[in-house]
Amino acid sequence: MSSAENLSNLPDDFDAGAMRARYLKERDKRIRPEGNEQYVNIEGSFAHYLDDPYVDEGIEREPLTDEVEVVVIGGGFGGLQASARLIQAGIEDVRIIEAGGDFGGTWYWNRYPGAQCDIESYIYLPLLEDLDYVPREKYSFAKEILAHASAIGRHFGLYEKTLFQTKVEELRWDEESQRWIVSTSKGDRLRARFVTMSTGPLNRPKLPGIPGIEDFEGHTFHTSRWDYDYTGGNAEGNLEGLADKRVAVIGTGATAIQCVPHVGAAAAKLYVFQRTPSTVDVRGNAPTDPAWAGGLEAGWHKHRMENFNNLVTGLPQPEDLVDDGWTDLIGKTVNLAMRASQQEGGAPLDLPALLETANFEKMEEIRARVDEFVDDPETAEKLKPYYKMFCKRPCFNDEYLPTFNRPNVELVDTNGRGVDRITSKGLVVDGTEHEVDCIIFATGFEVGTDYSRRAGYETFGRDGKALTDHWQDGVRTFHGIHAHGFPNCFILSQTQGGFTANFPHMLEELSTHIAHLIEHARTNGHTRIEATAESEAAWVGEIIDKSMSGVGVIGSPDCTPGYYNNEGHDNPLAQQNSPYGEGSIQFFARLAEWRNAGGFEGLEFES
Repeated sequence: MSSAENLSNLPDDFDAGAMRARYLKERDKRIRPEGNEQYVNIEGSFAHYLDDPYVDEGIEREPLTDEVEVVVIGGGFGGLQASARLIQAGIEDVRIIEAGGDFGGTWYWNRYPGAQCDIESYIYLPLLEDLDYVPREKYSFAKEILAHASAIGRHFGLYEKTLFQTKVEELRWDEESQRWIVSTSKGDRLRARFVTMSTGPLNRPKLPGIPGIEDFEGHTFHTSRWDYDYTGGNAEGNLEGLADKRVAVIGTGATAIQCVPHVGAAAAKLYVFQRTPSTVDVRGNAPTDPAWAGGLEAGWHKHRMENFNNLVTGLPQPEDLVDDGWTDLIGKTVNLAMRASQQEGGAPLDLPALLETANFEKMEEIRARVDEFVDDPETAEKLKPYYKMFCKRPCFNDEYLPTFNRPNVELVDTNGRGVDRITSKGLVVDGTEHEVDCIIFATGFEVGTDYSRRAGYETFGRDGKALTDHWQDGVRTFHGIHAHGFPNCFILSQTQGGFTANFPHMLEELSTHIAHLIEHARTNGHTRIEATAESEAAWVGEIIDKSMSGVGVIGSPDCTPGYYNNEGHDNPLAQQNSPYGEGSIQFFARLAEWRNAGGFEGLEFES
């Protein structure tokens, strides 16, 4: 054992070299040659997977051709936060365009039974102090999150500013009028001085390209469009419609972890098809303490978000305010470092060794937890993840693992390959056909595909240049927000920006920044904001220079395949398309310092 391992809580017989080899073996057998192309584009015969099951009837209205100051694309947290900060900056002429029937974004679509945030709700839900609201429990369920999104809309008067059930089909810059022309699925041709694009990273359902996927004659749906007409019940479970049904759930990521317990409790038979097991740590949810909530002081929300972000970024804090599975790994690393420094008399610490050892220790805990809850040793072994913590998005649930003790629930482990094929009656793995009445695709959302494909529209800037073409050789932005040749267009994204596990925190920082820019332009009579070619090139160079080929420990090349690391394939554009390499803390500080300097270096303002 290394000195770091000797100081850890790892068992004496733990073999780090053998575990590294096991991790690589498990990784290699899961790599598919087609990479992201293993997923089918949801169009044509698959288009129905995008239908909205949550609206009673479609909105019919006359096309609009009016002009507004700002069009905000997307009514999820990003669009809500951007609109709120614009209104607070005195910019009231805002129009939101949202494909769904209400606000919420991901949480409008994700209403499957058990849906719950896996980041603490006290930091995940945005604008809490603005609404004077404290979530009801430590980890809110989807119903409360969706209600909070609606409350934001009411608080800031956004409902009357929003076009629901409307999809943007094209953005095109008109040089003569210095306006964006926004074309939509309702025939609208809106004109806008500024456009803020907040389509989010999790909005387009992902379907696996399993051979025969179109041949199945039973019922199918994606978890982001849960079919309660078929299953019965609601987001709290009680899926009585499955009582006589044989059901397959494909996928064992964050969504499946939450919905499988409810399906398993209701279905006559449930098969869970697994390619890669997730880490499933303690959820430990609890109702909010009224005394604690009543004693919160002004600024508590931002302070708590920053405390969490600092910890998960690796910056020790005097106190771990959130204190959960996300911050636990950092706590182990700090404790190891303290023990090592005491033992070695202040000698320089081997930080990579400490991080690896803390990761080994955490993953041993995760695997031991499987044995604690799953009775059958063979099933338990198949549910154990063999990769580094954060190679895949960590999951937290107290009901998922015990579900496999039910006599009607069967894990179908595909040994990393996935389902071989789908037939008219069921799914085939290793030559065995599992006949089912219903297939539920818990396969998540597209992440690694092109921006325009995920957004659902193309953006044409000056001289008719498409954003897709501008980014053909990798994303090119200034601060991750502006693209040269696309004036008055702002992008809310973590690409070339600040990555944090708590995505709404990043959205808050960007929303504040964009509102400041538009308010400055308005106050000073500027009609055009555009990044210079030089500032864009310099920022791209800095992103590449500071890139860590993966988001820190998240999605490194030796990780098991997933959306964090381009499905395990080398991506020549990975460094250029990565977040800011010094981390979100430094990125947010960089934006604030840039604003405070007041010179707006890198941008051109024209009147």
